[in-house]
Amino acid sequence: MGALDGVTVLDLSRVLAGPFCTQTLSDLGATVWKIESPWGDDTRRWGPPFTDGESAYFLSTNRGKKSVIANLRDERGRRIVQRLAEKADVLVENFKVGDLARYGLEYETLSATNPRLIYASITGYGQQGPRAPEPGYDAALQGLTGIMSVTGEADGPPMRVGVAWIDLLTGMTATVGILAALNERQSSGQGQYIDVSLFDVGLASMVNIAQAYLATGVSPMRMGTAHPQIVPYQSFEASDGPFFLAVGNDDQYRRLVEAIGHDELWRDERYRTNEGRVGHRDELVPRLSDIFSRGTRKKWLGLAESAGVPSSPIYTVGEGLTDPHADERGAVWNVPHPKLGSVPLVASALRHMGRTPATPQSHPPMLGEHTFEVLREALGIEESELRTLENEGVISPD
Repeated sequence: MGALDGVTVLDLSRVLAGPFCTQTLSDLGATVWKIESPWGDDTRRWGPPFTDGESAYFLSTNRGKKSVIANLRDERGRRIVQRLAEKADVLVENFKVGDLARYGLEYETLSATNPRLIYASITGYGQQGPRAPEPGYDAALQGLTGIMSVTGEADGPPMRVGVAWIDLLTGMTATVGILAALNERQSSGQGQYIDVSLFDVGLASMVNIAQAYLATGVSPMRMGTAHPQIVPYQSFEASDGPFFLAVGNDDQYRRLVEAIGHDELWRDERYRTNEGRVGHRDELVPRLSDIFSRGTRKKWLGLAESAGVPSSPIYTVGEGLTDPHADERGAVWNVPHPKLGSVPLVASALRHMGRTPATPQSHPPMLGEHTFEVLREALGIEESELRTLENEGVISPD
């Protein structure tokens, strides 16, 4: 039994932030009804790559859900969603501000008939403010909230983080808010509205970088893989490939330079403290780079490990997923799929909870796969009415 067994989620979200949130809730045991238009979540068509016609993007964030097609352009489709909301504990949506009010699916309307409903709205900029009406896209928000300005080489242009970083953090933030609201509901008996935006999450997730600006009034800039407040804490190039060193304190620095046979870099008073190393970064880092360029990655990683200094090779995605440690930790779930056979999926990071670990409830659904099942079981709609609604384009079983 999962930690959220008995919790029902009505998922009106698409693309990434919302679906990542609801997939996490599903992995933790919640029943998730994914409402889709007749043409489905946009990411069903995002690719390549596809696996036998199924988008890798869609597969990555939709396992364990039940896909229900309901055409919101039809009054009967909207009524179906309203009735499902009466049965749900949680609703997650990522429509533009005000859009769902046109369909009678906004929080005020739905909470009037289900006061226990926890309603999470995920938008680009939140429900109020000058940018609230604008659509929100991860890449745009990466630019607006500062992460691009500190990503990339110092002499290069701003760079987008290679994964939709703010979308994913927003999905996790929404999940935390929903879990907190479920806990609070146990004592109050009331649901609540949760307003989560990519903008708010993007700024909050700048943590020490943002705080550095608040402390100094100076915006940090790009430094490649280097850390603005710790030296050496960055990637280096060995003779056969890149690796990363994370020297977190002065004693680790001493042990590192002694291990690599250059204790003169400790005897030099300029480098004895992290503050000194940060102040003399431009002299120290080139000296270390030159040393590391004359040996193999295996050599330097071995010496760093022997000295107790955090270090790692810099892997490709494939190397990371196939590392022996990933296998030992169960980083990939193989989930049965009605079309694809056994499909490998990136596992939830919550899979190691002691009593209620995250686990895949089922495969990422085919479009409309569960329409009849959910409407029959949750709403008691008879087969003849389901067929009528299907024939008239209100719902679709697949």
